[in-house]
Amino acid sequence: MNPILKKWTGLGVTAALMGTTALAGCGNGGQGGEQGEGEGAESQIEAPAGEAGGEAGTTETSAYAGEGEGGEMGEGEGGEGEGGEAGMDMATLPLEHRLAFMSGHVQAGLALYRAGQPEAAAPHLLHPVSETHEAERAGLDALGFEPAIFEQVSVALEEGRPASEIEPQLQAAEENLAMMAEKAGGDPAGIIRYLMNVIVEEYTIAITDGAVSDPGEYQDAWGFAIVARAAAAKLPEDISANVVAEINELIALWPEDAPIPPEDPAPAGQVMAKTSEILLLLPVS
Repeated sequence: MNPILKKWTGLGVTAALMGTTALAGCGNGGQGGEQGEGEGAESQIEAPAGEAGGEAGTTETSAYAGEGEGGEMGEGEGGEGEGGEAGMDMATLPLEHRLAFMSGHVQAGLALYRAGQPEAAAPHLLHPVSETHEAERAGLDALGFEPAIFEQVSVALEEGRPASEIEPQLQAAEENLAMMAEKAGGDPAGIIRYLMNVIVEEYTIAITDGAVSDPGEYQDAWGFAIVARAAAAKLPEDISANVVAEINELIALWPEDAPIPPEDPAPAGQVMAKTSEILLLLPVS
């Protein structure tokens, strides 16, 4: 399979945690959030993992250098390492959060595959099958995880088969993820909070100087928003519809149907502002 180059560009905590009050002067504030909401929402977004302590300007470079056995290369031994990407330690995450993390990758991969972008899809779809991402899957067997379905999808990718030929398997993968999420349970608001923080972290890495510098992280962030929308449907009835609507506005900051990087992506500030608005709607745990 052809290699896919992936450049990691980490932003410092100062840039990553710009308040939405400052963002209000950025012109295109419609989807990015209302003026005056920033200060209250900003505090709910955690600093990107690995950047605690206020040190800014950290930059790493690695390669999305082919799948092989390791998958996404350059972060640990042959891939993202046991802790997943962006410095996350899968061993410390609750099961429902790990499942949400894996599901976000798969959702991005399935959308890209269906959109005719198999090379971009391949690294995301390794998460349910590769040894590199094994830590994400700990405990999923008890929820009914069916790895054979995801293995079939990966084989089809390697063989160059179009998504239309294996649509039943793609749907089966989605159904297996949904079934596991139902069984995993957990607090929907807590899952959404976790995903909003990860979205901010991944998106600020993905955008440099107004362009998509890291397609993989740009796509991951979209996948996490898709998973957050599903979690929002499980919130109490009096707030669920509003949260789903706000997450739909967040998803609209990416291209329709699949996160294929555009020439003019939404600024990171817009994504941060919208995630803050979503967090403000959630019940206090």
